[in-house]
Amino acid sequence: MIIKSNSIILQNFVEYSYTENKTRNSVRFMLLYWHCAVSVYLELVMVRNIQLVKTINVLASKNYDILIGTDGLLDDSGRIIRETVGGHTAAIITDDNVAPLYGQRLTDSLERSGYRVVLHVFPHGEASKNSETYLSILNLLAAEKLGRADVLVALGGGVVGDLGGFAAASYMRGMRFVQIPTTLLAAVDSSVGGKTAINLDAGKNLAGAFYQPDVVICDISLQSTLTDDILRDGYAEVIKYAILSDKELFELLKTPPPATTATTLISQPSSSTLNYQLSIINYQLSEVVARCVSIKRDIVAGDEYEHGIRKLLNLGHTVGHAIELLSGYTTTHGHAIAAGMGIVARAGVQLGTCDAQCSKDVSEMLLRYGLPDNTNYEADELTRACLSDKKRDGDSLTMVFPDRIGHCVLKEIPISELETVIDLGLMRAAERKGSGNGG
Repeated sequence: MIIKSNSIILQNFVEYSYTENKTRNSVRFMLLYWHCAVSVYLELVMVRNIQLVKTINVLASKNYDILIGTDGLLDDSGRIIRETVGGHTAAIITDDNVAPLYGQRLTDSLERSGYRVVLHVFPHGEASKNSETYLSILNLLAAEKLGRADVLVALGGGVVGDLGGFAAASYMRGMRFVQIPTTLLAAVDSSVGGKTAINLDAGKNLAGAFYQPDVVICDISLQSTLTDDILRDGYAEVIKYAILSDKELFELLKTPPPATTATTLISQPSSSTLNYQLSIINYQLSEVVARCVSIKRDIVAGDEYEHGIRKLLNLGHTVGHAIELLSGYTTTHGHAIAAGMGIVARAGVQLGTCDAQCSKDVSEMLLRYGLPDNTNYEADELTRACLSDKKRDGDSLTMVFPDRIGHCVLKEIPISELETVIDLGLMRAAERKGSGNGG
């Protein structure tokens, strides 16, 4: 095949265009880089059937790897876990959405590697991220007589990872822990960095621990079953990372692939280009995940316990968590923080920390991906919900504001001024109508 005979030329062009992009900071060259990188990828994976795995190493209180692959990594997870952590029994923690899809595949892989496997399934959704579910996991571990040398494997999205991680951190004061994210949001954000938690009645993530995993296994192909809304949740976090630290990624996000979700393609199984298109989507997602994870890795390495720069990762989260709480967690995390980012960007314009074009770019990007940039809750409601925020320090609260795409700043907001600041960022009904944004 022509693509096969030209693989060396393509490989060289990938390296050339990447170098040119770094030198010239050119989006045009970056797009060329992606085009040729996809061509090389398609030859290796689809023609030569070679599994490509990216490895990103995290240096924190625990040194561990994040493995990012596009197909079949889940089926190899038993071997990876055996070589990484050892142990005799593996407890799979997952929810009732993920278990029917991937629970048996993971069980089979672990058993092939010599593990005794126990499975705990709980109802999906943020409503399960509570003390009752947390204690049910601990009681399972104790009833099955797992020890510190055994391993808890969190298979699922952010809720599963947070619950599983907190259980692993506290059972016998710490056991081995593996994250296998199945959503884009978990892959780019919550599975990395060691934050684990449950919600309390007063607010989100108020009981938890910093507890790094022993390995993160990210099989991009698992995201082929995500609904559009769940995928959009993940893209909210991707957009967050672009605003924080990656202007090139922000520009690339303006041109998503023709089919932005794998579920769109799966609904048309007769298409002769299905496998080809899915492979392109998987490749692009693996690149996006790697870029976001690398940004978070670097920030966590410099501030694991969130005393300083790690607070930047909370862009949109202060107001976003308030929206989640006020909605009774019917508004998903990604949609809530998207609204939070739109609100703080507009507030930043009024406070002089963000120029008007930056705020406009943020809103347009969120809307491009079907995400909100505003909320119908009032400033006083949001302020009351923010008072339990973890980032509160006495009479002030640290908030994150973009000052330009690719860079954000931390600003201490006195609690007495918080309602005013939030109000500055809210878009009123008349403004929404005038801008064409339904909010």
